[in-house]
Amino acid sequence: MQKKAPQPIKNRLLQESPLIGCWHLEARPRGRQPMRSLCGRGNKALAYSRDAEGSWFRSLFVHKVDPRKDAHSNLLSKKETSNLYKIQFHNVKPECLDAYNSLTEEVLPKLHSDADYPCDLVGNWNTWYGEQDQAVHLWRFSGGYPALMDCMNKLKQNKEYLDFRKERSRMLLSRRNQLLLEFSFWNEPLPRKGPNIYELRTYKLKPGTMIEWGNNWARAIKYRQENQEAVGGFFSQIGELYVVHHLWAYKDLQSREETRNAAWRKRGWDENVYYTVPLIRTMESRIMIPLKISPLQ
Repeated sequence: MQKKAPQPIKNRLLQESPLIGCWHLEARPRGRQPMRSLCGRGNKALAYSRDAEGSWFRSLFVHKVDPRKDAHSNLLSKKETSNLYKIQFHNVKPECLDAYNSLTEEVLPKLHSDADYPCDLVGNWNTWYGEQDQAVHLWRFSGGYPALMDCMNKLKQNKEYLDFRKERSRMLLSRRNQLLLEFSFWNEPLPRKGPNIYELRTYKLKPGTMIEWGNNWARAIKYRQENQEAVGGFFSQIGELYVVHHLWAYKDLQSREETRNAAWRKRGWDENVYYTVPLIRTMESRIMIPLKISPLQ
């Protein structure tokens, strides 16, 4: 007597399970694909066919992202200005640092005295604590990228600048730069009298977290304004991306310690730290001393 072919397994309703996200693997005749089901606490009974199984499984690992209508550069930067910033890091040969500073202090003020030069000097420093024998320069281009290109084209025709670059290059081990925008909720970096020390805190964020970082710091910056220590806040546009720079000013290292400790005594500051630390890949602190020509003293 011939055996009857096994009957297809009918779709069966899932039983509710006290476990969240558990899988049931049902018994199946030989040669048939297993039927899987996903259950959760309080879910209604659910059945689905093998055809839908692939899309269901993939959906477990795909997180829905709310679409944004604009780039984070437009959402976070200041709307009332079109300022573009350039930060430059020069690693100087240790034996050449004094000569480098003297050359920089001699030539840069001449370049910026030209009214047709569409660029402002914001700050110039040597690193005191952090990477040694390093110079840090910050410029502002009022007018954005067109002002930057105008400036670069004029410098190519400036013999004094070309000679300066040639002589300076003999003193350097390496150099790198970034183009930055300023956060809308930070202070505009304006000239200030000294003496001060400056701290440049650099945060390298996880990709995709800039908006979250900005939302938290927009609330947190109010906790760091009482002593006027907040100089400027920037995020990178060209160069290494998802990099944030916070620039602070203090009278000395002891003042820095007291100001930072005072922030922890303010209700809400700890919450900002709690929510922003998971966004960071690496962070770095430089303590810097301004050069004589720096508008930030």
